[in-house]
Amino acid sequence: MFDFVISLVERTGYFGIALLMFAENVFPPIPSELIMPLGGYVAAKGELNVIVVVIAGSFGSLLGAMFWYYIGRMVGADRLKRWASRHGRWLALSPHEIDAARNWFQRHGWAAVFFGRMVPGIRTLISVPAGMAEMKLLPFLLYSAAGTILFTALLTGAGFLLENNFELIGKYMNPVSNVVVIGLVLGYIYRVLTFDRRNAARAG
Repeated sequence: MFDFVISLVERTGYFGIALLMFAENVFPPIPSELIMPLGGYVAAKGELNVIVVVIAGSFGSLLGAMFWYYIGRMVGADRLKRWASRHGRWLALSPHEIDAARNWFQRHGWAAVFFGRMVPGIRTLISVPAGMAEMKLLPFLLYSAAGTILFTALLTGAGFLLENNFELIGKYMNPVSNVVVIGLVLGYIYRVLTFDRRNAARAG
């Protein structure tokens, strides 16, 4: 996989970086913690412009964020509530919790989107609740772009500065991504196991 990414970026340049970042956001087979430092490394060799690398990576990432945003809009909170009424345990959500989450997101959505776009494991998922909460498109794009550009710039700059040692970024960032993903999975399992207890407490 590592050699494939290097070969693709060296052959296709900015387009390859944008394509990989889009794919990473839609279905993350290759982490951005590898893609963007690699782009910085290639820029450090003089084969690409580091600023355009950041722009290309951010553009591809934002396209992926838009994909999940519109998925969230199409599903919508009302449809999700109907699903929760029938399959709440496996969704790990009750209709009441969906309303509470939507109200919270409507109050704090900009911060969730901005910071969420910089957290490995969360950055792909944060677009879905934004769409479901019907966050307006322009604020979503602005805060997504701000968080995305900052994140991609940091990773690209690290790869540019480290040059031949750029793979160290992925070495240290990947465990962080894994911890976040494991935490999300464990959180889901916990909510499934305690679903009846939470509903009973709310009813009482």
